[in-house]
Amino acid sequence: MIKRPRRIRGNENIRRMVRETRMDKSSLIYPLFVIDGENIEEEIPTMPGQFRYSVDRLPYELERLEMAGVSNLMLFGIPAVKDEAGSQAYAEDGIVQRALREGKKRFPDLYYITDVCMCEYTSHGHCGVLCGHDVENDQTLKLLSKTALSHVEAGADMVAPSDMMDGRILAIRNLLDENGHKETPIMSYAVKYASAFYGPFRDAAGSAPAFGDRKSYQMDYHNRKEGMKEALLDVEEGADIIMVKPALSYLDIISEVSKEINLPIAAYSVSGEYAMVKAAASLGYIEEEKIICEMAVSTYRAGAEIYLTYFAKELAQFMDEGRIG
Repeated sequence: MIKRPRRIRGNENIRRMVRETRMDKSSLIYPLFVIDGENIEEEIPTMPGQFRYSVDRLPYELERLEMAGVSNLMLFGIPAVKDEAGSQAYAEDGIVQRALREGKKRFPDLYYITDVCMCEYTSHGHCGVLCGHDVENDQTLKLLSKTALSHVEAGADMVAPSDMMDGRILAIRNLLDENGHKETPIMSYAVKYASAFYGPFRDAAGSAPAFGDRKSYQMDYHNRKEGMKEALLDVEEGADIIMVKPALSYLDIISEVSKEINLPIAAYSVSGEYAMVKAAASLGYIEEEKIICEMAVSTYRAGAEIYLTYFAKELAQFMDEGRIG
């Protein structure tokens, strides 16, 4: 035989030399929950190892992130008070705004991204302003834009709208530009499916809808072409990074989007993926570290260049140890 593919699999050195998919800690983003109150560092029951932090406890976790070499984080806020309009989302003293100021003061070298949505802040748990039982798209755009601006003015380096309203990227871009923030990038949750994998997050953020579901604005997971349409629309509106969410069950979508769009592609390994790994590992059904690595590599292999994951600190450690990379 002349062609023997096994020649370049013979030992670890050559396997690493010819590796097609490579990862770096700089591509990791760690989702982090901040909550109103004091001296709070409470574990999320459905997400073992993940916590809600009050602003005074937040620096301890930021220090752990910095020590792990994870420099990018995504903030999600859990307010003490919710109302119909989700007013704490854009309040000057809102939970995310205060967390940003504290984080920027204590750890200025970290990169702060904020989730821009209304569901954690509204009393009804939907992602925008209601008209009856329906989310009113265009009125919601005003509040989303206002929220994004308040985050940037509090210190956010990037904003990431996750609401799935039509036209929100352009609305946010216009308001940021009008207020002198032309250089602030937007990472769009462009291809976000209505997924059962979000269950533990809704527990973590207290964001489950009080009635109905989000299928009138989040995407039907049967649809592939629609995902590309959503991504292309957000590119036209000025998005700087395109995200696909969830990751693991949508590798085909990540692959297609990455081939068609000349922007960085992010993928969010969501709470349900994390919880399943943790549950199976606790029962001894899987080897947790190997599963974490394989899930991550599969996402990058599909075409993602940025990976949002609750396993960011673990992956950073595995990279340091040469177990992945």
